[in-house]
Amino acid sequence: MSIRIGILGYGNLGRGVECAVKQNPDMELAAVFTRRNPEDVKILTESASVCSISEVESWKDKIDVLILCGGSATDLPEQTPVYAKLFNVVDSFDTHARIPEHFANVDASAKEGGKVGIISVGWDPGMFSLTRMYANAILPQGNDYTFWGKGVSQGHSDAIRRVEGVKDAKQYTVPVEAALKAVRNGENPELTTRQKHTRECYVVLEECADAKKVEEEIKNMPNYFADYDTTVHFISEEELKKNHSGIPHGGFVLRSGKTGWNEEHNHLIEYSLKLDSNPEFTASVIVAYARAAYRLASEGAKGCKTVFDIAPAYLSAKSGEELRAHML
Repeated sequence: MSIRIGILGYGNLGRGVECAVKQNPDMELAAVFTRRNPEDVKILTESASVCSISEVESWKDKIDVLILCGGSATDLPEQTPVYAKLFNVVDSFDTHARIPEHFANVDASAKEGGKVGIISVGWDPGMFSLTRMYANAILPQGNDYTFWGKGVSQGHSDAIRRVEGVKDAKQYTVPVEAALKAVRNGENPELTTRQKHTRECYVVLEECADAKKVEEEIKNMPNYFADYDTTVHFISEEELKKNHSGIPHGGFVLRSGKTGWNEEHNHLIEYSLKLDSNPEFTASVIVAYARAAYRLASEGAKGCKTVFDIAPAYLSAKSGEELRAHML
C-alpha cells in the first residue's frame, strides 16, 4: 500500500514536495490544501485533489502524513500543533532559537491526538544538524564550523524588497574563502559573524528611487546586513530575471578535532551541499522523513521527534536486508 501524502501550502516548497513524492514509488499524493481559491491552483499530479484549507479535517482518514509547507515566522508555529492532533505531520521549521518551544507545542498536540510529528526537517536544520551531532559524538575535543552558501537567502531577499524604492531583489550569502581555508588547514580560528560570510545584493530600483539611500538602508539593516560586509549591485529587471531567477544554495559543516592520549593527532570532518534548488532539496529530505513518520506511527509511536531521534533505516524505501547487503 502506498503512503498517502497531503501537502498544506503550494508555494516553492509545496511544489518541491509534489515532485519528490513522484520519485518515491511507495508514496502517492492524495491532496493539496491551499488558502487560495482551489480553482486557481494548478498542480502537476492529475490524480490528486486540490482543496481549501478549510477542508483539511475531513481528510483525517484519507491521509497518512500531512506535510506542512508554510513559513517559519507565522505559519508553522500555529499550524503544526493544530494539525498534529489530526495527522502524522512533518514540517521544516527553521527558526533555530525557537525549536525547543516549537517542539514542546507539537509534542503536546501529537500525544493528545496519538500522532507522530517530525519538526525542523530539511538541510539546516536537518542534514547539517545530523552532521554536527555525529561529528561532536566522534570528536568530543574539537571545534564546529558551519558555512552557508553561496546561495540565495529567501528571507534576506524579502527584507530587501521591503525597503522603500526597491522593486525587486535577490540576496546571496557567500562564505569567506579565507575563513573556510583556515578551518580546512586545521588552524581552529575563532571567527566573528563578519569573518565567516559576506552578503551580495542584486537590486532593481523603482523609478526615481534614491540609490544611495537604498544602499545605506540595506547595509545598516539590523539582524540582516549590519553585521556583514555587504555589497549592493543595482541592476535592471531584465538582468535580474536572466541571471538571478533560480534558488540555489548549499554550504559546509566542518568539525576540527583531536585524538590520542596527548591529543597529538588532528582530524577534519567535512560535509557539503551544492544545491540547484533549495526548496526542491529541502522537500526531498522532508519526504524521506514522511516515510519515517508513517513507519513510526505504524509501530505505535506518539509525540514529536526531530532528526536526532530517528534511525536512518526509517528514511529508506529499501528493506533492512537490502540496506545491509548494498549500503553497509
